[in-house]
Amino acid sequence: MQVIVATHGHCFDGLASAALFTHLLDGLVTPARSPAAAFTYRCCGYGVTQARPEGSLVGDENAVLDYRYTQDPRLTWYFDHHRTAFAGRGDRESFATRSAGGQMFHDPDQSSCAKLIAEVGRGHFGVEAPELDELVDWADRVDSARFDSPEQAIARTDPVMRLVTVVEHWGDDAFYARLVPELRRRSLTEVAGLPEISEKYRPLGARHERFVRRVRAAAERLGRVVLVDLTHGVTEGAEKFVTYALYPDAVYSVVIGLRRSDVNVAVGFNPWSGTARDADISAICARHGGGGHPVVGGISFARAELDRARSVARAIAVELAG
Repeated sequence: MQVIVATHGHCFDGLASAALFTHLLDGLVTPARSPAAAFTYRCCGYGVTQARPEGSLVGDENAVLDYRYTQDPRLTWYFDHHRTAFAGRGDRESFATRSAGGQMFHDPDQSSCAKLIAEVGRGHFGVEAPELDELVDWADRVDSARFDSPEQAIARTDPVMRLVTVVEHWGDDAFYARLVPELRRRSLTEVAGLPEISEKYRPLGARHERFVRRVRAAAERLGRVVLVDLTHGVTEGAEKFVTYALYPDAVYSVVIGLRRSDVNVAVGFNPWSGTARDADISAICARHGGGGHPVVGGISFARAELDRARSVARAIAVELAG
């Protein structure tokens, strides 16, 4: 049985979700259904040049994880927790009809997709995954920003946080294909300590320091919002919590970065600011063609739309500043 797992690429929760779903389906496969399941991983993204799941759903079983819903009739499994999961006309109605089959799940109140899969696997299918509890906990912590402080969120002394950085930079199809089996047979700490991960992280550590310096130099305060325009050079990588560590009293941040393939606007709420969130970031981003969660979201633009992206970023910052 050929299984296609289309999941959010360059995302620790997307990788963890792939590992959890693989474990779930393996637990459901029986000799009467299929002698074995062969898994292929396809990484999806929201960037202009990044892949969408529709072109990949060619297996006997096809799953989309941690990503927007698709009405593609070949889809057989779906797990997501984003409030902007149903972006297309008729998506929500299609999901409501197809979820009655018991293989499609959406819960916007879940803090991570990996946690959703783990809980559905245990409660709905009776498939336990205690050996993946550490992975679920970390995916949930990273995706929901459940850190004690912004400094802890950007620190890279913990090997798992270094792995998170590597996934965010290197997380394509081939990388997921190597890492998912490792995450199923080793502890998360062991995987984080693999020589491959250490080698890939080494240049990223220096890149992280350069990114912090760029944010500090480009940041502009608009009341309770920090607006950072990094489009005067290609952004090598992004650390979504850096603005909160540098400006702990800022309630929201809007960062616009010029990537090699597109322009990205990242919007976030600072959970350490001491001020309650009063805006749904996913709804704001959705108005401009993006999406995400109430606390974090993003929008991608073609590089030719740089001026429009800058305008949208500033408009969002002004809106959040009140």
